[in-house]
Amino acid sequence: MSFFNKVFASIGIGAATVDTKLEKSSYQAGETAKGIVEITGGSADQNIDSIYLTLFTTYIRESDDKKYTDYAPIQKVQISEPFTIGENEKKEFPFTFTLPFETPITYGNTRVWVATGLDIKNAVDPKDKDYIEIVPNGLTNAVLKSVQELGFRIRKVECEQAPRRYRGRYPFIQEFEFVPVDGPYQRKLDELEVMFLNQSEEQVDLLLEVDRRARGLGGFLAEALEMDESMVRLTIRTSDIPHLSSKLQDVINKFTQ
Repeated sequence: MSFFNKVFASIGIGAATVDTKLEKSSYQAGETAKGIVEITGGSADQNIDSIYLTLFTTYIRESDDKKYTDYAPIQKVQISEPFTIGENEKKEFPFTFTLPFETPITYGNTRVWVATGLDIKNAVDPKDKDYIEIVPNGLTNAVLKSVQELGFRIRKVECEQAPRRYRGRYPFIQEFEFVPVDGPYQRKLDELEVMFLNQSEEQVDLLLEVDRRARGLGGFLAEALEMDESMVRLTIRTSDIPHLSSKLQDVINKFTQ
């Protein structure tokens, strides 16, 4: 019977199971996640090469003028050495890992999850999947709040395929699309797009796309040719937070004269 149990376990019947329990379900990029992985043995002993955690996100990818929802790994962490899980045995493995600053905020259709896998040779790898919420950290939140203080409101947030010139370690970039609903830019801009690049705890590079509102025939021609859009890149530090709205306003004003 033991022989048949091993055969069944190799194809996923009566095999070991895995359950990941995170300390909480909501995090900020840059924060440390903690938890335990519980392994329960099946109907036969199994040799497990490793337990690994992979942080994934969804993003929009374009191909042949069509949009597709794809997913990309952000980080992979191995949390165990090879071990054997006995029949019906239970084992727990604590873990910690830091979420990269590039982890997108789970706004709109963007999803982030932790996938847990057991690496078992010549067998089906048991897996677990846990969705988590990613909320803005202090610096990101300060930028988003300052933009809104200038009279803008978020219209759309999308994690999408990064243009080649802005592609770093990952194939995606998160874009925050704002529209002016009040204040000095209500009649001057159609929208403002904000992207975060090269973020750390102390600073971030902002990429702003300023879309001016068409005025007269020349303005409509410029809009048709997408000449009404201007890109600017600037570095924001935590020391800028007290006067961040003014700093952003000075930059935007250069494109609205």
